[in-house]
Amino acid sequence: MHEIGIAQSVLEAVEAEARRYPGARLLKVGLRVGELSGVDPDALAFCFEALTRGTEWERLALEIEACPRRHRCPACGAAFPVVDYDVVCPACANPQTECIGGDELELAYVQMEQQ
Repeated sequence: MHEIGIAQSVLEAVEAEARRYPGARLLKVGLRVGELSGVDPDALAFCFEALTRGTEWERLALEIEACPRRHRCPACGAAFPVVDYDVVCPACANPQTECIGGDELELAYVQMEQQ
């Protein structure tokens, strides 16, 4: 389960951000996790909770935005979510589309308030 390593990396990034704003109270951290990233959002949330339990970060909320697989058609330019592995362009029926999203794994934001 590599989600524990990802959760640890998120906490390290949060700690680095907290050092930039001494005295600020951290409220929430947001992640974007793509369908193709190979990361299980539920497992990641579980690992995050396990790592923060009983620590100064226990009240830090984790928000995960699931990002669906998206393709774009080079023929007509349409961008669309892929459903049931159907990569055919819904606008022009071109079967040769390119993946433009769904592999995200990124720290989207850290929400904090100054005290």
